[in-house]
Amino acid sequence: MQHIPLLQRAFQPLDLNPASHPEFFKGWEEVQFKRSDFITESGVRERHFYVVVSGVQAIYIIGNNGDKKVIGFSFDGSFSGVYDSFLEESPSHYFLEALTPSTLIRTTLDDYNSWFTLYPEFNYWGRIVHQHLLIGRVKREIELITMTAKERFDAFIERCPAPLLTIPQKYLASYLNMTPETFSRLRSLKS
Repeated sequence: MQHIPLLQRAFQPLDLNPASHPEFFKGWEEVQFKRSDFITESGVRERHFYVVVSGVQAIYIIGNNGDKKVIGFSFDGSFSGVYDSFLEESPSHYFLEALTPSTLIRTTLDDYNSWFTLYPEFNYWGRIVHQHLLIGRVKREIELITMTAKERFDAFIERCPAPLLTIPQKYLASYLNMTPETFSRLRSLKS
């Protein structure tokens, strides 16, 4: 499989290799999406867990007034998908959209669950990943309720991965809970 190094980086700190984890490396399929393609739609069950080879995706809900409320992004080397729908085998509350042409590799829930049985070290990985997700979510909520728009913008730009700076700023503004005009003004002050 051509994506062995990507998977080894994504699933750190596990020491994965095809000789000791053959079932893990067999359980992946490459898929491609064009810009604006839906990977997952609201109301449809997420059937895959993804690792991003290239591209940027946004996960969002549609607000009462019809606007996109961005929850998060995935990009080169990160995990992607609608995780709660995937694990609970329930309809998604979110849309997952390719913001740029995107190549992802994906696996099924059966394969995902089998890793925890076949390879006990995946339980450690699962615990670490879920801790990081929870801590990241709490930090984001604290930022949204305690920081000014400028403080949120500055914190985001400081940690922002380069691929996110290539997408339309309306998605970044939504993620930061500000108008595109405020985002544009704050961005021009940084230049």
